[in-house]
Amino acid sequence: MNLKNSVALVTGGSSGIGRGIAAALIQGGAKVAITGRNKTRLEEAAKALGAHPIHADVSKEADVQRTMSEVLAKFGDLDILVNNAGLGTFKPLLEMDLAGFERTFATNVTGAMLMAREAAKHFAQRSNGNIVNIGSIQSAKILPGRTHYAPSKLAIEALTRNTSTEMMPFGIRVNCVHPGFIATHMTEWILKDSNILSSIVAQISAGRPGEPRDIGNVVASFASDQSSYVAGQSIHVDGGWIMK
Repeated sequence: MNLKNSVALVTGGSSGIGRGIAAALIQGGAKVAITGRNKTRLEEAAKALGAHPIHADVSKEADVQRTMSEVLAKFGDLDILVNNAGLGTFKPLLEMDLAGFERTFATNVTGAMLMAREAAKHFAQRSNGNIVNIGSIQSAKILPGRTHYAPSKLAIEALTRNTSTEMMPFGIRVNCVHPGFIATHMTEWILKDSNILSSIVAQISAGRPGEPRDIGNVVASFASDQSSYVAGQSIHVDGGWIMK
């Protein structure tokens, strides 16, 4: 994937899947900015990757607008937006509190919409741009304790289809990647529990958890000109887990 001279913004890029995506884009030749709420982790990741750090909370409109302004001031342009920032916790419905439910949607859905809107304003002026939203296998596969998280990721798929329809006439492509079970700090507790891990891996045709680079490679493909005729699509990158 040739992304040379491209500028990309990856939200939630300081760890896990987001960091893997940023690494793949940089490897493809792109200049990359990453956002994160944990300033220490953000700066460490930016230094390791060679990315530009932006301390921001995508659920806050002012932070989103400031992020876009900073990217354009730093690089002079933006070609690719990856909406990766997200919250994911386990909470049974009977224990669900409204604040937690709304916090999940504020980051996972509202944040993605705000970032897409601000990026699209710039993309529309140049008649070209690329948005890749990061969903989850849990938009289609039911797991207990995800009554707040799963609907938020299903909303990302709807957001992808609708924004793609609106934005394609402006030369803006919008697609979605749904990761499966990926080895990150958020899934570390599963990776350390051999019983849970083996039960999950037994359902994955690839026979292993995914790595952040597995998601990053697909995002880089969507973001490149090789996918110039792909719009409004969602793909599960899950090693075949959703098939079982």
